[in-house]
Amino acid sequence: MRKTLRPIMFMFVLVIFAAVLAACGSENAEEAAADVNAEAEQTEGVAEDTEEAEADADAEASEVTVTHDLGEAVVPKNPETVVVFDMGVLDTLDTLGVNVTALPQENVPDYLEKYKGEDYQNAGTLFEPDFEAIYGMEPDLIIISGRASEAYEELNEIAPTIFMGVDTTNYVESFKGNVTTLAEIFEKEEEAAEKLAEIEQSIEELHEATTASETSGLLIMANDGDISAYGPGSRFGLLHDDFGVAPTDDSIEVTNHGQNISFEYIVEQDPEYLFVIDRAAVVGGESSGQQTIENELVKTTRAYEEGNIVYLDPVNWYITSGGLTAVSEMVEEVKAGIE
Repeated sequence: MRKTLRPIMFMFVLVIFAAVLAACGSENAEEAAADVNAEAEQTEGVAEDTEEAEADADAEASEVTVTHDLGEAVVPKNPETVVVFDMGVLDTLDTLGVNVTALPQENVPDYLEKYKGEDYQNAGTLFEPDFEAIYGMEPDLIIISGRASEAYEELNEIAPTIFMGVDTTNYVESFKGNVTTLAEIFEKEEEAAEKLAEIEQSIEELHEATTASETSGLLIMANDGDISAYGPGSRFGLLHDDFGVAPTDDSIEVTNHGQNISFEYIVEQDPEYLFVIDRAAVVGGESSGQQTIENELVKTTRAYEEGNIVYLDPVNWYITSGGLTAVSEMVEEVKAGIE
């Protein structure tokens, strides 16, 4: 009897053990499934975070945040509709091959004459933008400088607006910063870097020449009979600060319109070089800069007697100052004037 029961008991134990294993296996399977689901959810969450991060990165890659003197603007890269209120900026964009939509057409200098054509829209004047016309253009970007600065708030309500005036107390670095920013917006970094390198080399060569020869000079603006002087740190101070021409008077008042002077002052200073910007030549007037300057008093100065009166191009220095082409030519003008 006992021999018969032993196999039965053994089988019963095996069944119970199998049941227990099955139960344990089921629990493990459920736990495993739960773990898989958790990992899947975590992976899905990581994927979503990655997609969001990639979307943010794409958005950042397609935008440029520009901090300027009047505020900050988030600007789309390669904006299609661009309105420009600075002739120096227009010069730079033209040099870099960037399309411009609208500008104050009556202020365009001859070497940018194509912008007076029908392919471009008129945006008002440098001082008075045509807000209604600009609004209708639905611009992606508006660029201004000092002359249109009072219209900044209203323009900024129409589209992202950036101020790109040149800091005359730090002219070359400010100019380079503006060009670099424009190059980043329009993805023209390589072209801009090449142009800036050429200009920097020219400025370095000019500075070496002027300092080695101890060249000194006085820069004045002639404005239809009136004259004013500009020294270091002024609107045209790069002649001294960056080009290396020593000022005959380092105490000239620093103002945007220059220090009013007399012809007797020029005689008293007796400059080695007299640099002249004829404002009337670009804004209109009854007398030319040469007629104003070359009078009997100035003819007694060393600059006149030695043929060292240098008439600078007023377009480059007064209208398109800060542009890639203009700055390059400004360097060459001074270099040619002192050779």
